[in-house]
Amino acid sequence: MSGSVDFEAMLAVAIEEAREGISEGGIPIGAALFDMEGKVLGRGHNRRVQEGDPSVHGETDAFRKAGRQRSYRDKIMVTTLAPCWYCSGLVRQFNIGTVVVGESVTFQGGIEWLRGLGVKVVDLNSKECITMLTEFIESYPAVWNEDIGEE
Repeated sequence: MSGSVDFEAMLAVAIEEAREGISEGGIPIGAALFDMEGKVLGRGHNRRVQEGDPSVHGETDAFRKAGRQRSYRDKIMVTTLAPCWYCSGLVRQFNIGTVVVGESVTFQGGIEWLRGLGVKVVDLNSKECITMLTEFIESYPAVWNEDIGEE
């Protein structure tokens, strides 16, 4: 699979979404759901701040925008940051087969749990994603802590 799809190109879509989130005054986390051929099914970004809705994470936004799929086992969720427990639960609930992570340095989320369940997790360790999140966390620690459920 990794030879037939370009994970870096997929991550670029999620990064575009994260940058849109920043431009709207939100948290810079973007995501997209792809099929195995690399076609975008849905893309989105964290809009918790913009909409005042704690359930609109990047992954859930992309998932909703992808619409109904017959199966998710052959789908690829790409996200700029390791999915939190909430979004990891989404991956588990719908048996999404592959998760591509821009980075897990600033936040580990549930990636080890997903790996333990047999989900293929690819961590691209993107310097761009690490810098984007690090700068946001340093500038807006209270908003970040709210997003990950910390006090």
